[in-house]
Amino acid sequence: MKQERFLLAGLMGDPVMHSRSPQLHNYWLHHYGLVGSYVLLGVKQAGLSAAFKALPALGFAGCNLTIPHKEAAMAAMDVIDPVARQIGAINCVVVGPDGELSGFNNDAYGYIESLREEHPGWRADSGPAVVIGAGGGARAVVSALCVAGARDVRIINRTRHRAEALAQEYGAPVTACDWADRAAVLCDAAIVVNTTSLGMSGQPPLELDLGQLPRHAVVSDIIYTPQETALLKQARLRGNPASNGLGMLIHQARPAFKAWFGILPEVTPELRSAMMAATA
Repeated sequence: MKQERFLLAGLMGDPVMHSRSPQLHNYWLHHYGLVGSYVLLGVKQAGLSAAFKALPALGFAGCNLTIPHKEAAMAAMDVIDPVARQIGAINCVVVGPDGELSGFNNDAYGYIESLREEHPGWRADSGPAVVIGAGGGARAVVSALCVAGARDVRIINRTRHRAEALAQEYGAPVTACDWADRAAVLCDAAIVVNTTSLGMSGQPPLELDLGQLPRHAVVSDIIYTPQETALLKQARLRGNPASNGLGMLIHQARPAFKAWFGILPEVTPELRSAMMAATA
C-alpha cells in the first residue's frame, strides 16, 4: 500500500547533538521501507511549550525527550500514561489524529530490557542497588529496579534534597544517601547505575571511586557517548561486569517507533553493529 504522507519524529532537548537516536530510528525507517525522517530538535526550556504546540501543525507523529525536558514536559501533555505519571517524567510524546499530545515513559522498560539482555545472571533482589542522580533518567531506573523486585535502592545526588524527594515518593525500599558518602555506600552493592550526564562527551567526569564495590557487582552507565566512560573503564579494569547506555537507547526506542509508525522494530546484530559504529 502506498504511503500517504512523509513520516516525521524527532528528539527535543538541550543539548541534542550528542544523540544517536536519528541513526537508530532512521535505520528502522529505511529497513521497513517507510519514507520519513527522525530529526534533532534543539529546544531551550523557554521554548518547550511553543515547540509542543508546533508538532501537530508540522506533521510530526511525535517526539522523544532528553535532558532537561523529561519532567517539565508533563505540564504540556493532554494525556499522561500511568507509568509515566508514576515515574514523574516522560521521554516519548505521541501526537494523536486530533493533535492531542500523549506522554509516555519508555526509559524504565528500555533500561530493564537492556540489563537483562546484557547481564542475564543479574537479579534485582540479589543485593542493594545504588543509583547516581535524581533526574528523569534516575526516576525511570529507580522505577524499573523496584518493579523488578529490588529490596534496597540507594539514591545519591549532588543536591541531597532532590534525592530525598525521590526517595519519599517511592518510600521503602528507596533511601537517599549523602554525596560525600558515595564511595562507602558501594560496599555491599550488587549494581551501581550512573543516570547523570557526568562522564558524557563534553561534560565533567563522574568522580566515583569503585574501590569498595564488590567485584561481582554490575556497573551500568546510561551514557553511550563515549561508549566507555571513565566509570566503565574503571569497572572493567577491576573485573566488574559493565555496560553503557546503548542497549537502553535501543530498547526504549522500540515502543516509541511502534506508537508513531505502527511497527514494533526488531533488535538485530546488524542494527547493533550500525549503532556501535555511530557511537564510536
